[in-house]
Amino acid sequence: MSTTASTATSPATAASPVPSLTSVFVRLKLSLLKNGLRQSGGRTAAYIASIVFGVLFAAAMVLSFVLMRGSADADTVAVLLTGVVALSWAVMPLFVPSGDETLDPSRLVMLPLRPRPLVRALLVASLVGVGPVLTLFLAFGAALSVAHGAAGTVVAVLAVPLVTVACVALSRAVAAANVRLLTSRKGRDLALLSGLVIAVGMQVVNFGAQRLGQAGGLGPLEPAAAVVGWLPPAAAIGAVDAASGGDYAVAAARLLLTAAALVALVYWWRRSLVRLMVEPDGSTIGASSAGGAGEASGGTGLLSRVLPGGRTGAVMERSLRYIWRDPKTKAAWVTALALGMIVPLFNAFQGTGTIYWACFASGMLGVQMYNQFGQDTSAFWMVAQTISTTADAYGELRARAMALLAITLPYTVLVTVATAVVLGDWSDLPEALGLSFGLLGAMVGTGTLASAVFPYSIPQDSGYKNVAPGQGGLAWMSIIGGMLGSALLCAPLIGPAVYLHLSDRESLLWLLFPAGVAYGALLVWAGLKLAAPRTARRLPEILAAVSKG
Repeated sequence: MSTTASTATSPATAASPVPSLTSVFVRLKLSLLKNGLRQSGGRTAAYIASIVFGVLFAAAMVLSFVLMRGSADADTVAVLLTGVVALSWAVMPLFVPSGDETLDPSRLVMLPLRPRPLVRALLVASLVGVGPVLTLFLAFGAALSVAHGAAGTVVAVLAVPLVTVACVALSRAVAAANVRLLTSRKGRDLALLSGLVIAVGMQVVNFGAQRLGQAGGLGPLEPAAAVVGWLPPAAAIGAVDAASGGDYAVAAARLLLTAAALVALVYWWRRSLVRLMVEPDGSTIGASSAGGAGEASGGTGLLSRVLPGGRTGAVMERSLRYIWRDPKTKAAWVTALALGMIVPLFNAFQGTGTIYWACFASGMLGVQMYNQFGQDTSAFWMVAQTISTTADAYGELRARAMALLAITLPYTVLVTVATAVVLGDWSDLPEALGLSFGLLGAMVGTGTLASAVFPYSIPQDSGYKNVAPGQGGLAWMSIIGGMLGSALLCAPLIGPAVYLHLSDRESLLWLLFPAGVAYGALLVWAGLKLAAPRTARRLPEILAAVSKG
């Protein structure tokens, strides 16, 4: 009897309760974070530094909101800041697709998981991390600055977690809807352009801050805050402000609007996960052979008709295709083109700039000539097979310089003329063009020489490393040394310009235009002549340096 009873009860005794999917995902997230930190001391230090910085930033923001409590502009700042935080969560997956690899939904395709519990588990696991905690503190500070009375406090208790969860859900919904784009080459291109967005955003913030300083307050932002106050999840903070002011109907409407938006985001997220798990991606669908052939023939024919023949045309076409197709090269060029236009024009629009700011475009574009061979990475060995003499090296470098000048010369003219239009300073246009061309020629010449003397590798396994380990000194010597050399080489143009201005001979400043064109061309030719023999002589060392990464 006892044996039978023990046999009958042993399965029940041995059976353990099945853990919920949410707890499994939370433990998985914590385990992956812990194991990832064990990989290297640098990664651990970076994570600890991010935690410390996040805590200090959160404490500073909460303190700022406390000090702002009772201010007439507290509601404007709280609502707009919440909107900016939500926008950051929305665009973060597009520019940092690998920022949270532990929650990539494409890795769960083969698991037998139903969409509803999967979404719930992913949402809770997504709340584990520095970003969600920092968002929670920011939402708490924003609500604290506008909450007054019992009604405002009650709404704030509901609004703070609602804002945090809505931001995380927004980020995950965007990531799930674009996961196939973010794992493709176009997605990596988009991620590499994040630096451009940050740079442009900094210029916009600087411009807006100066405008607000001139206005003497935050009054110009009130219309924007009124609109953002009805956009989730910032509407939840607007609900706290409305409840504190006794407008309970508006507070309820804004709170319900944020809750409805959260439900819609979760539904969108679930639909994206279902589509991701049941629909084939582009890698399983055969491309049309006719379409591929048409694209290949069309693209090659266009460049072949425009560019010269022989080695020069082949090298120029290769360089231009690198600019268009290679993610890192494209990111560097787009950033240089954007900043080269934004910085002069923003200063001109603010009324604090001069036409000489147009030289900034020449400097940004001239930097692209540095480390020409490193841009080829390990594929440079194929180019090295075609270089056996100084003449071969000269032809290779000259064609690369021509490809760069084909873009930079008309762009320099465009930026300089646009700056003159904004400033209305047409009299100094010839002088500014001459100085810009001289600086561009100096940077192309020194960049050609630096490519031969200080080559370094550009790693391809990381979207954020532009120098291989151990070659940072070479990169600094190449770029900083070349820029300082270019500044010194421009002295023969800057000196006469300063002298003509000080001696009241502005009528002769137009001579700087032909002088700048001739002098810039001379510097390019001199750089090619000096770099060609060094390239041919140091070809094995260059090949070893650029293939290191």
